[in-house]
Amino acid sequence: MSWSVLGSLSAVPALDRPDLLADPVAHALEALDPADAARVGVAEIDPELADTAAFCEAYGSPLDASANCVVVAGRRGGDTRYAACLVLASTRADVNGVVRRRIDARRASFAPMDDAVALTGMEYGGITPVGLPEDWPVLVAPEVAAADAVVVGSGIRGSKLAIPGALVASLPGAEILADMARSTS
Repeated sequence: MSWSVLGSLSAVPALDRPDLLADPVAHALEALDPADAARVGVAEIDPELADTAAFCEAYGSPLDASANCVVVAGRRGGDTRYAACLVLASTRADVNGVVRRRIDARRASFAPMDDAVALTGMEYGGITPVGLPEDWPVLVAPEVAAADAVVVGSGIRGSKLAIPGALVASLPGAEILADMARSTS
């Protein structure tokens, strides 16, 4: 298992600690092939340290091994379309360019917090690509898909998952979207 991305934290197989997972995340992991589910680790954290920069600093997790999952709302006419974007924490998602075009929206922006929480069944700051609504595309940056493992949310602020990039790329609705991630520098 490549759970060393969690820095100083000790991880266990995620399904061994369902109390550290939001319900949709636990259900999604249970639906995976057991061999794949066993490759996902979970570690308990201080919920006040759930934001990526604070988490990486406190636990010694490399920033370039952490991935941020953001919920995007795109509008065209009266329609709102949602998608999740997963990019390395050292980058940002090109929401108004690549993502907007992929979801065929006239305008796109980060979904309002209340909408993201209500639609995912997850806590803000803990939203993860595992267990998202089935009709949402999960847009994965190639760098995430190529990683041995990345740190992502667990659906709650009190823990983090370590998951292989290839497994993220094989989740329901996942697709690798080239040029989605932009450097933050």
